[in-house]
Amino acid sequence: MKPLIRLKNITKQYKMGKIIVPALNGIDLDIERGEFLAIMGPSGSGKSTLMHIMGCLDTATSGQYILNRETVSAMKKSKLAAIRNRQIGFVFQTFNLMPHLNILKNVELPLMYAGMSSRQRKKRAQAVLIEVGLGDRLRHKPSELSGGQRQRVAIARAIVNNPTIILADEPTGNLDSTSGGDILTIFSQLQAQNHTIIIVTHDQAVASRAQRIVKIVDGLIANGDIA
Repeated sequence: MKPLIRLKNITKQYKMGKIIVPALNGIDLDIERGEFLAIMGPSGSGKSTLMHIMGCLDTATSGQYILNRETVSAMKKSKLAAIRNRQIGFVFQTFNLMPHLNILKNVELPLMYAGMSSRQRKKRAQAVLIEVGLGDRLRHKPSELSGGQRQRVAIARAIVNNPTIILADEPTGNLDSTSGGDILTIFSQLQAQNHTIIIVTHDQAVASRAQRIVKIVDGLIANGDIA
């Protein structure tokens, strides 16, 4: 079987005036369906850039990105947006919730963009909030929740479309150790449901919960994969 994600010689450069700043310098990486992978590296190593490319939030300067047998690196922006909505869920360190909406409405948003009816999306959003342990908080706004609860909302929003891949950028960075451990347990449970989990982190304790660790240094994979 072919890998779910295949990156071939991925490079990324940014222009700052007349200066070209390299972020990725030739990444080769395969990720299998249902895998739990951690990407580690110091600040400025290129790990977040790599996540943005895998999440179709950005495009590589050169190289080939194949996602689920489709060549993503050749797609137009409209097709990339459809891929993001259909196949990828995002979880960020800062939660990125809409403060004026209750958590049920926050989780409904991806379904609204996907064109689902109001009745269906309410039912689906409620089901995933129950799954992450927030069935009794549906009408609460993000400001009325703890950090750990807000990250659970973010996870519910990420999985509400039943994506193939969940990309998490420092998902425990703003949480205490207990709440962070609870979030990582949810990711392990999602992997057991055949979601592919990719976490970007600088924290060895977080990365150790994954099946495999890939270390990025200066835009390159360093020392190979670590099982």
